[in-house]
Amino acid sequence: MPLIDNGVYVAGRRIENPRSLDATYRLMHQHDGMGWIGLYRPSPAEVRSVAAEFSLHPLAVEDALLGHQRAKLERYDDILFAVLRPARYVDAEETVEFGELHVFLGPEFVVTIRHAESPDLMTVRKRMEAAPELLAEGPEAVLYAILDQVVDEYEPVLAGLENDIDEIENDLFRLESTGLSERIYNLSREVINFQRAVVPLVKMLDNLQRGSEKYGVDVELQRNLRDVQDHTLLIVERVASFRAILDNALTVHATIVTRRQTDQSIQQNEEVKKISSWAAILFTPTLIASIYGMNFDHMPELHWEFGYPFAVLLMLAAGFGLYRVFKHRHWL
Repeated sequence: MPLIDNGVYVAGRRIENPRSLDATYRLMHQHDGMGWIGLYRPSPAEVRSVAAEFSLHPLAVEDALLGHQRAKLERYDDILFAVLRPARYVDAEETVEFGELHVFLGPEFVVTIRHAESPDLMTVRKRMEAAPELLAEGPEAVLYAILDQVVDEYEPVLAGLENDIDEIENDLFRLESTGLSERIYNLSREVINFQRAVVPLVKMLDNLQRGSEKYGVDVELQRNLRDVQDHTLLIVERVASFRAILDNALTVHATIVTRRQTDQSIQQNEEVKKISSWAAILFTPTLIASIYGMNFDHMPELHWEFGYPFAVLLMLAAGFGLYRVFKHRHWL
């Protein structure tokens, strides 16, 4: 169901559980309370219904309908529109799965449009309902809780990426490791995508704090936002370090592969030298024997008494001479 959870709140306490959008609109006006509407992959008609009721800006509605937006925070008069990129680490595939969450905030409403399994907004709602004094601060408090949940869910992703990097570092100097370059490259792409999801949050939180006084945001809520920003900055630093480590790992791996190929080439050249040397040594007596084995009537030393010993001695001397030459040149 697109309508995941729906509630009307007065003074931070849930007083109604409407089962439809129309009922939510009616009960909000009836109780003069805050509506918190949670949608999961809604249809265009449902998004347009919310847009018409709360007078959402057409550009923000268009972004919500199209999806695939970068993380950002935009203000349209008294309405805030935030796009968040939650992430979760999939252990079975050792990959990072990115989602998309759109949040509309007005003076008396919060609308969340989720396009992935994360973040766990039910946890956010339960947490806020358990702290009515915080929820009584209004939509800004809900946005804080959502941002906090998104940032908290980045921690398992960091742990998963760090574990993958440790495995790569362990495999880096192993001769039997295969496909390591591809794994480093794929992991680098995931880290870059993660960086694109996290880095914009720093500016978003900074803008929220700058507008806190203008829009009368509670001081304690401002402190909570600063805490989320500090947490986000730490994540940004860790992700930057991951990217640097992977860049270095790719460089080191390329160097190791080049060195191994060079060593193999040198080893092959040494083997070729040895084979060529022994071939030359064996070829010389074969050549001499072939010449003396010709059946010509008129041939020097053919009828000489010392012809055979001379031929044998010549073969041995030639072979020994070539051996000494190749040994001196370190071919043998």
